[in-house]
Amino acid sequence: MNTPCYTVAMDLGVCQLRNFSISFLSSLLGTESSPVRLDNSSSGASVVAIDNKIEQAMDLVKSHLMYAVREEVEVLKEQIKELIERNSQLEQENNLLKNLASPEQLAQFQAQVQSSSPPSSAQPPAPPTSQSAGPSA
Repeated sequence: MNTPCYTVAMDLGVCQLRNFSISFLSSLLGTESSPVRLDNSSSGASVVAIDNKIEQAMDLVKSHLMYAVREEVEVLKEQIKELIERNSQLEQENNLLKNLASPEQLAQFQAQVQSSSPPSSAQPPAPPTSQSAGPSA
């Protein structure tokens, strides 16, 4: 019963639950105005045993939550890694397409992008390369 309360949110919740449990058990075991009687060894031991069980249960909940959070962090890290790789591939492809396009095609593409700004993502850089293959053939 004399374990310290920590300031971490989870530990604070555990501490508050523990204090509530002790208060609730005190009201059940004693009169409304008196605290838990420690002179009666069986009720004192019962309160301590229940308090220990509550702490064990909260520790178990905390460890399960921490495990779930760690697992989710690993999944998110993997997704970030995949997105970074995909972004790098798209940047390389974009640079290649810009290098393969003629200046006239680049100017035409820039004009199309400026005239239709909202659907600019709908116009991929791929059409200029297909046009470059046609006139040069």
